[in-house]
Amino acid sequence: MPRKLLNEELGRVSVDEFRRQEKRPVALVLDNLRSRHNIGAAFRTADAFAIREVALCGICAAPPDAEIHKAALGAENAVAWRRFPTTMQAVEQLRAEGYELVAVEQTEASVTLNRFVPDAGKPCALVFGNEVRGVAQEVVDVCDRCLEIPQRGTKHSLNVSVSMGVVLWEVCRKF
Repeated sequence: MPRKLLNEELGRVSVDEFRRQEKRPVALVLDNLRSRHNIGAAFRTADAFAIREVALCGICAAPPDAEIHKAALGAENAVAWRRFPTTMQAVEQLRAEGYELVAVEQTEASVTLNRFVPDAGKPCALVFGNEVRGVAQEVVDVCDRCLEIPQRGTKHSLNVSVSMGVVLWEVCRKF
């Protein structure tokens, strides 16, 4: 039976080393997430995949925050983040910076994650929506594309933090 690795054996980088290392050309845009635990999970997942940044929009809480820290385990200190009064302001800014805007939402024209191919010439901003309402329609309307996670169960939804992990795994694998 294989031995579990100790934390010291994992080759973790320091916060300063993480900040200096090359990042994947991906940003997470959090559209009015209400749960601080989901926001913390977004930071931790962003850290795991070494993405460029997290955009906290609207009602999203921001660091420093004890509940965010509890879920993020300090990743909020390593991952770059910006605060925006509205999600529309965030996506307008990211578009101006050259990002392709991709709403993670079930729509009439969404592409399933397994068929989604990011534009190789642009960084990708993935917009994740509120735990109840999803990505706001006005935001969906200005995004370049929409993608959804194929599901076979009765609920046809996942917790937003789980969705972030699934989507980032696949999108980062394709860059």
